[in-house]
Amino acid sequence: MNAARNVSAMVLGRRAVGRVAAVGIRGDCGAERGSSSGPGPGHRPHIKTRGYEVTRNPHLNKGMAFSLEERLQLGIHGLLPPCFLTQDVQVLRVLESYETKTNDLDKYIILMTLQDRNEKLFYRIITSNIERFMPIIYTPTVGLACQQYGLAFRRPRGLFITIHDKGHIATMLNSWPEEDIKAVVVTDGERILGLGDLGSYGMGIPVGKLALYTACGGVKPQHCLPVLLDVGTDNEALLNDPLYIGLKHKRVRGPAYDDLVDEFMQAVTNRYGMNCLIQFEDFANSNAFRLLNKYRNKYLTFNDDIQGTAAVAVAGIIAALRITKNKFHDHKFVFQGAGEAAMGIAHLLMMAMEKAGIPKQEALKKIWMVDSKGLITKGRSHLTHEKEMFAQDHPPIKSLAEVVSEIKPTALIGVAAIGGAFTEQILKEMASFNKHPIIFALSNPTSKSECTAVDCYRLSEGRGIFASGSPFDPVTLPDGRTFVPGQGNNAYIFPGVALGVIACGMKHIDEAIFLISAEVLADLVTDKDLAEGRLYPPLSTIRDVSFKIAKEIMDYAYKNNLAAYYPEPEDKEAFIRAQIYSPDYDSFALDNYKWPKEAMEIQKV
Repeated sequence: MNAARNVSAMVLGRRAVGRVAAVGIRGDCGAERGSSSGPGPGHRPHIKTRGYEVTRNPHLNKGMAFSLEERLQLGIHGLLPPCFLTQDVQVLRVLESYETKTNDLDKYIILMTLQDRNEKLFYRIITSNIERFMPIIYTPTVGLACQQYGLAFRRPRGLFITIHDKGHIATMLNSWPEEDIKAVVVTDGERILGLGDLGSYGMGIPVGKLALYTACGGVKPQHCLPVLLDVGTDNEALLNDPLYIGLKHKRVRGPAYDDLVDEFMQAVTNRYGMNCLIQFEDFANSNAFRLLNKYRNKYLTFNDDIQGTAAVAVAGIIAALRITKNKFHDHKFVFQGAGEAAMGIAHLLMMAMEKAGIPKQEALKKIWMVDSKGLITKGRSHLTHEKEMFAQDHPPIKSLAEVVSEIKPTALIGVAAIGGAFTEQILKEMASFNKHPIIFALSNPTSKSECTAVDCYRLSEGRGIFASGSPFDPVTLPDGRTFVPGQGNNAYIFPGVALGVIACGMKHIDEAIFLISAEVLADLVTDKDLAEGRLYPPLSTIRDVSFKIAKEIMDYAYKNNLAAYYPEPEDKEAFIRAQIYSPDYDSFALDNYKWPKEAMEIQKV
């Protein structure tokens, strides 16, 4: 251990004290680690892998944290430098390298490379300061990473299934080395964040989502499988790029596409069981609703863009009501955008209003939607089934500014990925007829945000209630008041939902699950959070948020006969904690012991 102490002293001597404080590393491994139950230090898993392959397996590799005893027994002595480090010192070494990078994409690559090499160390770093690292491993940086995915690709981290593999998906699943998959995140890359069709470069999204399943929810990484369904791309820039790593033809649509997805769903459940969670991510509007409605009662599945976004948005609105000091009955909501996110939020908002005692038809009159053609009104031609439900009996209005001026909403929700859509005129007008205008600029990445936190707080004179999809820095107004913008990040919802449904083997996920999740999240917002401008708890508490959501989901599942695992656990909290992944290293030293001397005597003839 002298080597570890020497390295620690050397690193700390290079101004690392501040970095330790910033990352939250403590001798006891930090609060986040302490809250992660499951196998901890001293746990001895049985592994058959030996030699060089141990150092190449990210689930097993500990780098220079392997003890001499472990190195000798695993046959890796000599493959590592003659140095023995604690995990804390390894964290500091990674941060030394991380902080030499000046742009977020390089930081993303550093962390993803670490994930490929040493999984436990990766999650130790992420969970030690989730507020610092989430914007790097997920939005907004993951959007840039997807755009550059062909150049950033290092090692396989998911399964690429193409339209040409139709009829053979079951065989392809055998290529994945893990047998016990409990959660799959799948995309076809057609609508990545607010960036559009990125084809096979969209793999960065399932990889990032599942990293958050583990970092925020404690789902074990070896139970997770990212999947990209490559059916081509309609992005001309990618089709003409000689370095593009996906199929170079237009997207396949129609029956052939549907047959591929049908086969995929069947193959996954045949191999991993009907209780394997399948999350759909970043599918285009034309497929997202259709596939959700097709599969929701047949498989354990949900669409995070529709249902996860809805839960986090409704949680923010419920929390905002504590600032406005009134009820749903007193509000009117205008949506900029009428795609999958808007529809998901609107439907869940309807459920919340009905639960609060507002009749459905009255609740419908409180939701107004603006799409690319203007206000959605009755009698407008070519409305989709989803849009027809929210069409209002009102003369047509073309622009969002006119809608705000005439309808006078109390809340403005942006989900159309049109950067700057909430103009200075609109924000000032919202502030003119609302004491506390609710402004949700939920589009990702940051470049697509409808307005900035600074704009909202400045133009509303600090009265605005703001939430965004991507993170914004705290805002200090000229009068000295400082606000911490709430980030309506879906990561508050989907990891907890995943943890809960996996823990009880839920059969299907109904909409009530997302309203429960929204209510749990809103309840965890303190008065102190609201005073600072936060509509959500600090991201540093996200593992506790996920745990509480999971517990409520388990209660609901057993009460409504939706759980598959029986008998029902008496102590659900302890049961869930036993499932949670820990980033602490396991011990691979053999369990050596001796019998009594007389029992080991060699028999002689």
